[in-house]
Amino acid sequence: MTFLFFIISFGASAVGAICGIGGGIIIKPVLDAAGVLPIAIINFLSGCTVLAMSLYSVGRSRLAGSLPVTRETGVPLAIGAAAGGVAGKLLFSAVQSSLPHPEEAGVVQAAVLLIITAATLVYTLRKDRIETKHLTGAALCLVVGLLLGVMSSFLGIGGGPINLVVLMYLFGMRTKEAAANSLFIILLSQLTNTILMVMTVDLTVVDAVLVVGMITAGLAGGAVGHRINAHIEERHVDMLFRGLLVVIMAICCYNVVHLMGA
Repeated sequence: MTFLFFIISFGASAVGAICGIGGGIIIKPVLDAAGVLPIAIINFLSGCTVLAMSLYSVGRSRLAGSLPVTRETGVPLAIGAAAGGVAGKLLFSAVQSSLPHPEEAGVVQAAVLLIITAATLVYTLRKDRIETKHLTGAALCLVVGLLLGVMSSFLGIGGGPINLVVLMYLFGMRTKEAAANSLFIILLSQLTNTILMVMTVDLTVVDAVLVVGMITAGLAGGAVGHRINAHIEERHVDMLFRGLLVVIMAICCYNVVHLMGA
């Protein structure tokens, strides 16, 4: 089972680096479906893997001088997302503590993720007929980033398709530009989220080999995905992204039914 976790981390991180979705949106629901670990531990493992992958992808792009993140838009978005990462973690803790059984929070996460993923798929299929906005202003970017951080942290996915749709619709970014900015946002929001989880999760029950292995696999997947992204056309990125959304929706449906019946 441990080796399977490594394979999932590698594949999810590779696809995440290509599409700019971080990989957590794949790792989180797949591990939920496996049903072998508590929700809090899955969130922690997914968060660590996504943080490592996004750090590698953003760092490599920055060193190569090919990171299309602007001070006017990308930086305030990421700062807002970092604050949102804290708020999202607190929101998840509040929802979890309000339920009779803590594991029921997984049903809420799966249901919300299903709705968001479905809305994202609809947008990507119709985006050529939807007029995009070109919003500006640091204050507005901070607010948008805050909301993105809250949602991604609450769902434990790092960012996922939410970032891409918002960046393309509100800021008129092309697919690859949105992917790069999304990874930068994921990096900061996941950093704050992971720090909070380290402070609140009982790490004595976490298998260190599993954590290190998933992070290593995530880094390797990020390296492969970064290389592929540099040589793939935007239309192929769009096709991969849409296919991935369908798979994620199917997994979320399974998780809602499975967790509700557990």
